[in-house]
Amino acid sequence: MADHIGDFYPDQRWTSEGEPELGVGVVVEVSKNRVQLYFPASGETRQYALDGAPLRRVVFKSGDTVVDANQRPFVIERVQENTDLLLYIGKEGVLSEADLGDVSVTHGVDDRLLIGDVEAPSVFALRRKTLAYDHQRRISPINGFVGGRIDLIPHQLYIAHEVSSRYAPRVLLSDQVGLGKTIEACLILHRLLLSGQVSRVLILVPDSLVHQWFVEMLRRFNLWFHIFDEERCASLDESAPDGNPFLDDQLVICSTSFLANSQVRARQAISADWDMLVVDEAHHLEWSQTQASPAYAIVEMLSKVAKGLLLLTATPEQLGVESHFARLRLLDPDRYADYEEFINESQDHKMIANIVEDLSLGNAMKQNDRALLEAMFGKERVAKVEEGQIVAKNQLIEDLLDQHGPGRVVFRNTRAAMSGFPTREAHLIPLTAVDNHEEWIQRMTKEYAVDKQVETGEGTKQRFWFSEDPRVTWLVALLVQLNPAKVVLICRSKAKVLALEKALGELSSAKVGVFHEDLTIVQRDRNAAWFAETDGAQILLCSEIGSEGRNFQFAHHLVLFDLPVHPELLEQRIGRLDRIGQSDDIQIHVPYLKGSPQEVLVRWFHEGLNAFEENIEGGNQIGQLFSDRLVAATLAATDSNTQLELLIDDTAAYQKELKQTLANGRDRLLEMNSFRPAVADQLVQQIHEADQDLSLEQYMTEVFEHFGIEMEDLAPRTYLLHPVRTNAEVFPSIPDEGISVTFDRKRALSREDLSFISWDHPMVTGAIDMVLSMGTGGTGFGVLRGTEGTGILLEATFVLETAGRSGVHVDRFLPSTPLRVVVNHSGDEVTGDYSVDMFRQQLIPGRIDDLLDNETLVDAIIPEMIKTATEVAEQMKKEAIEGGLQRMNQTLDHEIGRLASLYKRNKAIRQDEVRTALEEKEVLTTLIGDARIRMDSVQLIREGGD
Repeated sequence: MADHIGDFYPDQRWTSEGEPELGVGVVVEVSKNRVQLYFPASGETRQYALDGAPLRRVVFKSGDTVVDANQRPFVIERVQENTDLLLYIGKEGVLSEADLGDVSVTHGVDDRLLIGDVEAPSVFALRRKTLAYDHQRRISPINGFVGGRIDLIPHQLYIAHEVSSRYAPRVLLSDQVGLGKTIEACLILHRLLLSGQVSRVLILVPDSLVHQWFVEMLRRFNLWFHIFDEERCASLDESAPDGNPFLDDQLVICSTSFLANSQVRARQAISADWDMLVVDEAHHLEWSQTQASPAYAIVEMLSKVAKGLLLLTATPEQLGVESHFARLRLLDPDRYADYEEFINESQDHKMIANIVEDLSLGNAMKQNDRALLEAMFGKERVAKVEEGQIVAKNQLIEDLLDQHGPGRVVFRNTRAAMSGFPTREAHLIPLTAVDNHEEWIQRMTKEYAVDKQVETGEGTKQRFWFSEDPRVTWLVALLVQLNPAKVVLICRSKAKVLALEKALGELSSAKVGVFHEDLTIVQRDRNAAWFAETDGAQILLCSEIGSEGRNFQFAHHLVLFDLPVHPELLEQRIGRLDRIGQSDDIQIHVPYLKGSPQEVLVRWFHEGLNAFEENIEGGNQIGQLFSDRLVAATLAATDSNTQLELLIDDTAAYQKELKQTLANGRDRLLEMNSFRPAVADQLVQQIHEADQDLSLEQYMTEVFEHFGIEMEDLAPRTYLLHPVRTNAEVFPSIPDEGISVTFDRKRALSREDLSFISWDHPMVTGAIDMVLSMGTGGTGFGVLRGTEGTGILLEATFVLETAGRSGVHVDRFLPSTPLRVVVNHSGDEVTGDYSVDMFRQQLIPGRIDDLLDNETLVDAIIPEMIKTATEVAEQMKKEAIEGGLQRMNQTLDHEIGRLASLYKRNKAIRQDEVRTALEEKEVLTTLIGDARIRMDSVQLIREGGD
């Protein structure tokens, strides 16, 4: 096969370097910047960008036998390459490339071997190792979960595992604030994308969260989404496929309002065929039984064309029943068609929840409960539970959770049910100006007024007196007192951050870092990394917007230099530190000038809501209900502010009532179903083991050494990588100036400037693809020392491949599987006598020239050895296929049986889930049964001798 030849042209034959298992592809369409290929052997269609397409032109050579469109054999004598389509000339006449039938190609490793194009044993070993690791990675139950730059939080991993195991999942993620709904959604997407179950994803978010989601996907999961707005769409109108900008990229983020306000863009998005739609802050989509908002209508139309759907929303108790129902009907309009029926149904769940709770606590079974359980599961199962059989009890609990309630479509975890949250300790610091206190009150009033304008989007230039400000004087003393402890300070605006940085530079010796919205992502990462270092910045000054989505939980001191009016903004600030997994209690410092508007805010948040020390739920309702009165109170005189006292009393009373309403509204059955510790603990353990395993680090060290990448030690398991020579084509994920990486999850969490390298990381998957697609180690030769035998050995690696199909997750049962065969010159299989370890220790480079001068060896013995190896591999193929079918049947028969059983009892099971599972089993049976082997690499070995 030759390298790329000319431009793409319809009916040309090409193969995919990244997906050789697809077979030979036919060019079916060429546009301005894209080419589309159809792969007949696998029935798949792929679209590639013309620039850098990972494709290799198929050119058959003299002596090859191909077939024409009628499947008649044609022996090629010569090839004519002077037209867009190749012409093959033989005794039967001329055969155009366009008239080829079903053809396949070998990678020509036998040809390379026989002409002496071989590499050292160490390079062949690198390829062998790459094939083995790629197989292990693809079949691993934690594939897609190891690569996130995240703490291993059990409930997040459980939800991601449960949801990503389904076909085209359609679920509502509604964990309480601080429990990580965004991380759960990202984990689900990451796994589905890596496994190939989805490829086209649209994420819709409020305008203020577009950048945060982009950063989260890129920084934590190495997924590069494209932000779409009118400017980008307009720039793509002419060049995009079918004139639809949304077909130009696979991974897209845009604001919900952008589509709601543009009928043209909405129509284009709806027609773009998405595998997965993700909607954040879905509770803001307004719907009632009589009308729906434009945003809800757009999401509803998109939800009907997208195969999968993830809705991220506030907890259902906060939404109200009608609003919660509005979300559920997006997930499954057939199941959730009747609002009244939905109301009545939810009453039944409480009884099941009480039974599950009693079983979990080991309480004696009530007579009515026993009768109900016997009717559902039979007397024998219930008797085993009453006998005290732990396994029987746990299985009964699992079945109860599975078969009742909306647990298939709704996931919700609560802080009350989780451990790992820190305690908040509030330190309220009333301050008095040494001189001119009344003047300072006026200054604080002006500052508060401008902050409110910033909050509402208005703009007024702000003046500060921070060199004399009592809050700054107090802050300088606090930094001395707390040194070397890290301090995060959050205030309203970038202007305030920069003014504080200047003042602290003059008044304090502490190192100061800044974090605001005008910094690039790289600058933010560097500043955050400097703050994380032991000898780095002691205090990080953050603006409200600049700190969105960031996690500073390694710090334990938070200074709220000013306060927002809205409770949810305050909760977001505290949430930068108050997160599950935080190791220490959080010290919240709130300085304020006595008599200023900030004092009113401090008292309302503390006395009315206890917001500094407790997580606020229902912040939106509280803000809407009390914000006007709160603003009025901030503008009144504070020394005789009776309206503030009334406001605090009313707020406290409402908060108490709201807490009770939320507690009564908790669906305990749903919470139990949203987190099953046994499954989660196993996932966490498997990821921990993968993190500690040094195999990846050792493998990548070999890859870097082979491709000329130097590794400079920075810290344990942490390196600076930089190429020895210009590197754009060889290892494109490593820039010429170098990149810092770590294999240590803990270090990656505290140092966001380091790339976290795992089996899921694009640098690793790219390295695997590069080794395999470039032919690295495809042929080898070596001399085996230290054995008693003499003669010639041939080691061949075959790869068993399925044709693959878009959206079908065949890898979990039979990914590309390397089959290793060793034969001797007598034609005997001797694989068991020559282990990989033996070759690694005793095989050394040598010269193949003398052997290739032996015509008998080249013309007869080596071809016969390859034939024997192929026959052995065919037998191994049968065993591997049987194993894949067995794994698939065991897994899918269990899943189908479970779904069929659930469908009878639980209306939350979509009918298409059962049908799709049956269809998937049928497709997988065919794909696995039709798996084929190809010889991937071959190594000739001379045993014995000098």
